[in-house]
Amino acid sequence: MEKAKVYFIKEITPENIVKIFDALGKELPGKVAVKLHSGEDGNQNYLGPEWVKPLVEHVNGTVVECNTAYEGARNYTYKHIELIKKHGWERYFTFDLMDAEGPDLEIEIPYGKRIKKDLLGKNIANYDSLLVFSHFKGHPMGGFGGALKQLSIGCASSAGKSIIHSAGFTDDQKILWSNLAEQDGFLESMADAATAVTRYFKGNSAFINVMKNLSVDCDCVSKAEDPCMADVGILASLDPVAIDQACVDLVYKSEDPGKAALIERIETRHGIHTVEAAAELGLGTREYELITIE
Repeated sequence: MEKAKVYFIKEITPENIVKIFDALGKELPGKVAVKLHSGEDGNQNYLGPEWVKPLVEHVNGTVVECNTAYEGARNYTYKHIELIKKHGWERYFTFDLMDAEGPDLEIEIPYGKRIKKDLLGKNIANYDSLLVFSHFKGHPMGGFGGALKQLSIGCASSAGKSIIHSAGFTDDQKILWSNLAEQDGFLESMADAATAVTRYFKGNSAFINVMKNLSVDCDCVSKAEDPCMADVGILASLDPVAIDQACVDLVYKSEDPGKAALIERIETRHGIHTVEAAAELGLGTREYELITIE
């Protein structure tokens, strides 16, 4: 497999997010879903609507999200909608909570390492293209969160998230947390689901990772740790494996001593295994060319 192209801009601005998308030279046809993280209630690190407004307008997209599978402000539709309003998303965009109502969209994963089906928010069927906008940072379970996490857990319905976290044991969030998969099973389930979603869109996908507010915690944590290292930049690629690998590499190569905390989070959760598993499934390549844009 040829090296993937990963574009990089150091200065993080809404305008540069549009600029790096254009560098991909990718036209996203039809109706475009822009998948992002709406931010848990109380989280101080998530990237709010002002960061993506120019991008969403540029691609004429619809911002999409799904409910969670853990206790909080986003695990049921009525609560999640209230938080979406509180965080200002509806003030700027048409916002589609894709699993607000069932039934979920089930897609088969016959090639999966751990799971053989994925449950997505049913409204994903209304879109022709997918633009994944990820806030790259640490994660208490996955080690880090980037494009692969957004594709897998992010696009899954609440039931689908339960399947991934339990490596196929249950789709019921009420019994999920006493039936979690062993760590590599969870990470490989994420790779399975990410591959399934990407194949569903048949090449009509693009990925942007923003390395800002680099906490060891995800935007799903209501009281997250403050950022442990300085902002790095914006990355974009048509390959979700390559873009996540590039972000991890930039953390390791950083001269910021605060990187130690993020590296510890990634390594103790074996986070790189999601990238390894996704590459083994043929989702993308870990070999890339980093192209800096001024």
